[in-house]
Amino acid sequence: MSDVVISEFMDGDAVEALRARLKVRYEPDLADHPIRLADYLHAARALIVRNRTRVDAKLLATAPRLRVVGRLGVGLDNIDLDYCRHRGIRVLPAIGANNIAVAEYVIATMLILVRGSFGATGAMLTGQWPRAALVGGEVQGRELGLVGFGGIARAVACRARGLGLVVRAFDPGLNAADSVWAQHAVEPVDSLASLLAGCDVLSLHVPLNADSRHLMGTQELALMRPGSILINTARGGVVDDAALSAALREGRLAGAALDVFETEPLSAHSMFHDLENLILTPHIAGVTRESNARVSRMIGEAVVQTLEEGPA
Repeated sequence: MSDVVISEFMDGDAVEALRARLKVRYEPDLADHPIRLADYLHAARALIVRNRTRVDAKLLATAPRLRVVGRLGVGLDNIDLDYCRHRGIRVLPAIGANNIAVAEYVIATMLILVRGSFGATGAMLTGQWPRAALVGGEVQGRELGLVGFGGIARAVACRARGLGLVVRAFDPGLNAADSVWAQHAVEPVDSLASLLAGCDVLSLHVPLNADSRHLMGTQELALMRPGSILINTARGGVVDDAALSAALREGRLAGAALDVFETEPLSAHSMFHDLENLILTPHIAGVTRESNARVSRMIGEAVVQTLEEGPA
């Protein structure tokens, strides 16, 4: 019988810190075994997950003593928030702990895609010398558009300005007079269409909900500048994968970097197969050794504090 059940990978030091104070069941593959997970939750007071564990009403109904769900990350679309609210179960995301990791991923993939010179290793090792075909571009002076301007987007903006990019952002949740715009030297844009039409690189930073699902579909992608680049580290459903695949194949976009997808993992026959102007990674943008330690420590400490507070 465990106080805390951890269903996905967590930093080892943070797990041991939890074990020093509570009874812990840690099995990083539990997301793939929902029946076993439900069995463990019968007596648990806390559940710690990443994005693969479906914390839905069916699972939560098997956990009558559950008081808190810790999320090792920030996206909450895998957690039934309404049910948690109804039951009085606290949901704790690791807000801010992986901002640096995601921001560096955005900058790195932007540089790789704009320069276009880093896919030649195979050809080089066969004796080819494709120099003329690999003359890419520079990011200085280009425009970076951010959809959403929360903590991660602000970290991206800081780094992008250091590289000489002009940064604009669309976030309907922020007033144009908010001091945050001047603080980060970012120009607010009053519509998504205006942002899409003007930027050379677009980076998405919004949660997945009814309003943002397929926010970037066929019509929106058609508004982007020919030769521009899209980077998605938010949630897969924010982009219509089929529409993006078509835009890349038709050459309307110069490239894309995707860390998240509508269906994860991708199938062996994915619509993105054979696209060379594409960087694909397995939902890892926010996970580095350093961010994993920060996220795990933050959530571990928050879970302990919540349980020690006693019943609400």
